[in-house]
Amino acid sequence: MKSGEWITDFFARTLGIANRMRSNGGTMEEVKVVEKILRSFTPKFDYVVCSIEESKNVAEMRIDELQSSLLVHEQRLNCTTASEEQAALKASTFSKSSNSRGGRGGRGG
Repeated sequence: MKSGEWITDFFARTLGIANRMRSNGGTMEEVKVVEKILRSFTPKFDYVVCSIEESKNVAEMRIDELQSSLLVHEQRLNCTTASEEQAALKASTFSKSSNSRGGRGGRGG
């Protein structure tokens, strides 16, 4: 997986490769594709991969089930990141407005 790549793009690219291998006579079992996908994530998804491996039987997991699970995690991660960015922006805006009010009159006013 490339840094900053979306789950859907990563799956499309990975499944395209697996399908080309199958069309050229290779055998690519679904469990092998699932395992390769789980090994290919960026460190940002390490906790998600560990969670999936601990809670589910990877040998019986289907690709679409894995993709759905990862999409949910990606959406939560993006919501959390967006909330943190909004909070930082609010804090920055508040800090600037506080400084501009407090700095005009000097000491005591």
